[in-house]
Amino acid sequence: MTAQAPDGPAEPYEPGLPRSGALLRAAADAIPPSGLVLLAILSVQVGAGFAKDLFSQLPPSAVVFLRIAMGALIMGVVARPRLRGLTRADLGAGVAFGVTLGVMNLSFYEALARLPMGIAVAIEFLGPLGVAVAASRRRMDLLWVVLAGSGVVLLAPWGTATSRISWAGIGFALVAAVCWAGYILLSASVGRRFPGTTGLSFAMIVSFLLIAPVGITTGGADLLQPELLLIGLGVGLLSSVIPYSIELEALRRMPKRVFGILMSLEPAVAAIVGLLVLGEVLDVREWAAICCVVVASVGATRGSR
Repeated sequence: MTAQAPDGPAEPYEPGLPRSGALLRAAADAIPPSGLVLLAILSVQVGAGFAKDLFSQLPPSAVVFLRIAMGALIMGVVARPRLRGLTRADLGAGVAFGVTLGVMNLSFYEALARLPMGIAVAIEFLGPLGVAVAASRRRMDLLWVVLAGSGVVLLAPWGTATSRISWAGIGFALVAAVCWAGYILLSASVGRRFPGTTGLSFAMIVSFLLIAPVGITTGGADLLQPELLLIGLGVGLLSSVIPYSIELEALRRMPKRVFGILMSLEPAVAAIVGLLVLGEVLDVREWAAICCVVVASVGATRGSR
């Protein structure tokens, strides 16, 4: 999950292209926009794979702290937020945005520690799917809700004590889904109140302040290991800065609806990355559940205005 827009059927947060995006634009012009979206999805999921691989050395909350710290540092340099001229309502929206972002990332990583990647992402994707359906008035969209819900039902460990899918993992993924929906809704308000990308930068700083006490307490002295800091930097780049810039470049060159349809492939890409990077082999039932979410997401995106 990305601080971009982690990343679905609803319109992403797009307050303006950061300076780093200008550097990417020259190279990106030679790549079709659909290819850029797939690169962004791959970047996010590879970053998540590296983050999950760190769980053997650090608890999820400490890995989240590293990711958000690196992201906040980079975004703070690219778009330093300025508080002058902002009202209390503006600051309140920014703080709410940052808290939502922090809780979303923490919940997702806790889910990732308890579920295979593809399954965690599929459940989290219910958040943007819900936003897309809520914005529509078509009765047909109820079908997509039922289809996505069926996917979650397929994943639930009904009466299976040895299942690798835990109720706790599903619960954390659902919290992340709710936060993702809130992130999408709050991003529109923050984009209006903060100039350029400073709203996202401000939110990243708030997230850092929120997660720091938990991450430092659970990570302890291990957070100072150079190799872990280097991996944390890579996770921050792959999961936030790089895909955010690529997605904004893709949105400049393609309709938002097409963008949303391509982003709907993210759960499937997550499952493939989980297989290749982490060796997570899914069974037929789990793949069927992921397909339910992907098809529901594509259907809701095609029908949204």
